[in-house]
Amino acid sequence: MHLKNRRDFIKNAAALAGVMLLGEMAQAKADPTILFVSGWQDVNIGDIAHTPGLIALLKKRLPKAKLILWKKSKSDFAEGMLKKHYPDLQIIHGQVSKEGEPQSDDVKKAFASADFFLHGSGPSVVAADYLDSWQKQTQKPFGIFGVTIQDVTPDLKRIIQNASFIFTRETASIAKLKEAGLEGNHIAFAPDATFAMDIHDDAAAAKFISENKLTDRKFICVIPRLRRTPYYKIRPNNAGWSPERIREVDELNDKWKEIDHAKLREAMVAWVRKTKGKVVVCPEMTYQLDVMDELLINPLPDDVKPYIVKHGYWLPDEAASLYKRAQAVLSFECHSPIIAATNGTPCFYLRQPEDTIKGQMYYDLGLADWTFEIEQTNAKQITERLLEVNAGYNTALKKVRTAMSNVRERYSAVFTIVGEKV
Repeated sequence: MHLKNRRDFIKNAAALAGVMLLGEMAQAKADPTILFVSGWQDVNIGDIAHTPGLIALLKKRLPKAKLILWKKSKSDFAEGMLKKHYPDLQIIHGQVSKEGEPQSDDVKKAFASADFFLHGSGPSVVAADYLDSWQKQTQKPFGIFGVTIQDVTPDLKRIIQNASFIFTRETASIAKLKEAGLEGNHIAFAPDATFAMDIHDDAAAAKFISENKLTDRKFICVIPRLRRTPYYKIRPNNAGWSPERIREVDELNDKWKEIDHAKLREAMVAWVRKTKGKVVVCPEMTYQLDVMDELLINPLPDDVKPYIVKHGYWLPDEAASLYKRAQAVLSFECHSPIIAATNGTPCFYLRQPEDTIKGQMYYDLGLADWTFEIEQTNAKQITERLLEVNAGYNTALKKVRTAMSNVRERYSAVFTIVGEKV
């Protein structure tokens, strides 16, 4: 098929999918109401970014739909950002009982008015109880978009087996669903909704760049991560963790934290000495503010330390604006590389084995060369690849564009499936 014709076909297929979805979902209504659940926690800019990513995707693909966000966590921090960028977005809160009864009037009203319920991107089917409640209370259709499903329990299978579609954010989850007896054309790979996030805070990023004398595309960003997130330090009352669990997680983190981060530090040192460019040490989670110095800054040689800059905890719109102006982003966390790629910046994912099967998405999208399984990777490999990016930057930028083209093609494909199945 000629390239232009192929592009036209994809464009027309996506448009047709949207039309079919509107007709089926909303019983011939031109402007269906979609209730969607997202916003799992606000101590992680990756979890925050899922929500504006899904909003951007829905607004682009279903521009006449009315959106209601059922936000699972509640905080002025993240919701202030959402209201700034989407002033007309309706945001509701409320839990459901063990019997599946909505516990707030806002949720009850949304159940009555919505035509379709969508579970947003996340590390699992985080709001399975919300899906269960929707089915019991409304018998109206629902779908799941861009999640990782690593374990299909009998209860989860009961809840999701009636979904109009199940889109996983990597292909590894599809294999898990198949093992559990769930398969069909309504199950497909749809990249994490963060790949669609299009919001920015250019003013905040510009201020940070000016204050720290950074030059566009002449600095890199690096993000640390412990093997297991110490939630007992983040949430009240030790997050319900037992002393045994705390000890187990601390021992695992202590075993690997220096081994892991020494590899990233070597790349930082080589970058500074080779390019004289700066390094911004950034957090993806709040707890990382407490380990930046220990793991990435204090052990550096004296000649490198003057080139290091720290950023405090932030929101994903500012991260997007800063990453857009960086030469590359190197991260032990999964979502900063996604935000970087979405903004056209080369990105390395240093993947720890504890970080679930979600990392498969990087291989699925053609980013294997920039994905480093950290226990099978040495510092020299990361360093050489980083300097290759620096030396052949136009080639690296083309690689990012190709990956994002793959993302958009997958989004078009799954919206076609939505049109066929809903």
